[in-house]
Amino acid sequence: MKVLVLGGTGFVGTNLCRELQSRGHSVTAMSRSPNSEDLPDGVEKAMGDVTDYDSIAGAFEGKDAVVNLVALSPLFKPDGGYRMHDIVNWQGTENVVKAAESHGVSRLIQMSALDADPDADTAYIRSKGKAENAVKSSSLDWTIFRPSIIFGDGAEIISFTKRLKGMFAPGVPLYPLPGNGKTRFQPIWIDDLTPMFGQALEDDRHIGETYEIGGPEVITLRELTEMVYESEGKSITIVPLPMPLAQVGLTVLGAVPGFPMGADQYRSLKIDSTVRDNDAGAFGVDTSSMKTFERYLAERN
Repeated sequence: MKVLVLGGTGFVGTNLCRELQSRGHSVTAMSRSPNSEDLPDGVEKAMGDVTDYDSIAGAFEGKDAVVNLVALSPLFKPDGGYRMHDIVNWQGTENVVKAAESHGVSRLIQMSALDADPDADTAYIRSKGKAENAVKSSSLDWTIFRPSIIFGDGAEIISFTKRLKGMFAPGVPLYPLPGNGKTRFQPIWIDDLTPMFGQALEDDRHIGETYEIGGPEVITLRELTEMVYESEGKSITIVPLPMPLAQVGLTVLGAVPGFPMGADQYRSLKIDSTVRDNDAGAFGVDTSSMKTFERYLAERN
């Protein structure tokens, strides 16, 4: 197939382009700055911004399928404020749907998020819920993926834990974690996830399905943080930061220009990123065969 991957030069995008090309597909990666040298030879590049319909529409011509990975990170406050989640994640998806329908591209894979809901507590999850509605109300043959946090070389989760430390306790071996880091995640390795996207494109049984995908284990933010530092031979002492104090701190600091977090990040810490039933089995994957975050860190170092 001729596949257009929007957000194709990001962490997930570059890995997915490599996976799709290995499966024999002709791949075009689109982004606002498509100059990534991480893309394998033979992957075409296209420039476009999903918030600008005219900038993306032409690239849909002649394509058989499109994968929409474009989204702002939920970990940080976007430049321009939280309204940007709606502009990029939701309205950008509406532009993708419109372009696909207008150019005869019938197949769409949409990467969403766990608990996506137009009435959710955070701007990011609300925007993802609205985007899902745009996809489901379209005439396209769609499949939606809702993964937990994704790890692998180039993912932001490791750098995020270190940046969080730098913001709250720079220069000291203490790490204040909101709520003692009890937020739960089910991290999935990028190379376990991208083959599922490939299968979804190639097998019509996945049309009209929404899949919640997580890794082989559930770990807390505290456990994840400890794993990151221990894998690098570093010692830290985690200090519980009461959630009410975290709420006040992030709300106040979020009003400071340039501070990368805010009240939405506090609300995110109250929501576990775990699946109800892991749909990895729909792709013939036994979760016991999937790579754990701890194993990845050990192999990485």
